[in-house]
Amino acid sequence: MLFLLACVATTAFAQSGEPWQPPTLTNTRYEEDWGRLADPANRDGRWTEAFKYIPLGGDAWLSTGIELRARSESYRDNLWGGADAPNNSYLWLRAMPYADLHVGKLRAFVQPIAAYAVGVAPSAGPIDQSRVDLLQGFAEAQIGPVTLRAGRQMLSLGTERIVGTRYGPNVPLAFDGARADVRIGRAIISLMTVRPVQPGLASFDDATSRKKALRGAYAALPGLDVYYLDYRNRVAGFGGTSGHERRHSIGLRSHGKRGNWRWNVEAVYQFGAYDGQPIAAWTVGTEIGRDFPTLPLSPAATLRFNIVSGDRDPADGHLGTFNALFPKGKYFGELSPVGPTNIVSVNPRVGFDLGGGVCASVAAMAYWRYSRGDGVYDIPGNLIRAAGDRDARFIGKEAEATLAWQASPEWELSTSVSAFAPGAFIGQTGPARTILMLGLESNFRF
Repeated sequence: MLFLLACVATTAFAQSGEPWQPPTLTNTRYEEDWGRLADPANRDGRWTEAFKYIPLGGDAWLSTGIELRARSESYRDNLWGGADAPNNSYLWLRAMPYADLHVGKLRAFVQPIAAYAVGVAPSAGPIDQSRVDLLQGFAEAQIGPVTLRAGRQMLSLGTERIVGTRYGPNVPLAFDGARADVRIGRAIISLMTVRPVQPGLASFDDATSRKKALRGAYAALPGLDVYYLDYRNRVAGFGGTSGHERRHSIGLRSHGKRGNWRWNVEAVYQFGAYDGQPIAAWTVGTEIGRDFPTLPLSPAATLRFNIVSGDRDPADGHLGTFNALFPKGKYFGELSPVGPTNIVSVNPRVGFDLGGGVCASVAAMAYWRYSRGDGVYDIPGNLIRAAGDRDARFIGKEAEATLAWQASPEWELSTSVSAFAPGAFIGQTGPARTILMLGLESNFRF
């Protein structure tokens, strides 16, 4: 998967007095700025440069690119044997070309998608297959320090704990609406009012959600992010009930690197109302890492620890279940049957640079329920195991190994093997077999 790129690719930044470096490819793609290729001194003759900067005369230019991805996933005893098709192998195919037109301070960005699935049982869902549709399409204007954007766009806030692109599955998540980015010194304040796009199974049937809406502000400062999000959902569901949800999220994120150490710590508090019940929920996520560049294989160790609140008592008239809103796909790893709701998790991981563009990682995960009064949820927030009167906290343990080869700057091949052994709570509430998953992926993009 794409997170493996972190150990084989480096992010290049243009510093004062240093030669310009091409931008790192992003999942959102519109964040890449290829305008400095207008200067021949910034070109190195790579074949992709003819597509990244196409002069159109005057101050107009066009940038183009594409992603071609094929991903195979094979499961045995999916959802611990409780899935509709627990043993399943399928193939995801997607193509995402884009065109980015710049005319002075104006811009138009268009990215269609062709996403197909083969072999998904019992049937393909909207994140497996949307056929041909518009993934992103927006107009943008830059007025001094303010950038105004309106249309369909993907959003990636911070490390996507609460608003992300859902890039791991076959159909990414996009939003319809407006966004304004205000630059104040080294800070960027983003104001947004959007609605998620609901993909359909046929071509050109993706539609703006009428049931969900998101508004808010996200301030990204050097080393520190602060944000407020106002979320509304007319058909929310928690603990087997459904109702109208109005949820406010206040978040703070500290991140950075010093020497060989790096960190990413984020805390979110939520309040509001759900079906007449007041909401009080929270999460704290920590990620501490250290690189060892002088050791053989240059290992990079990371330890993640997350606590996410759940509802203590369904009958007390209060809701304590955290809502991750629109989190990233593949949240805890390649195999992620549980999501960031009512959970305590520990995840150590070590990555290795094997040389020749090859990197590998091994990881372990362990999961517990935070609250005995609440169940286990998947990444989108659907309840997959209700609490009932079961008091066990341990959900299970997982092991994962990944291998990736950056065959060229544009083409990556990767594979992963994962196993999730169920714990006492899963054994108390239904089928409890070990999940096995094999992932294979080929990704070409420029």
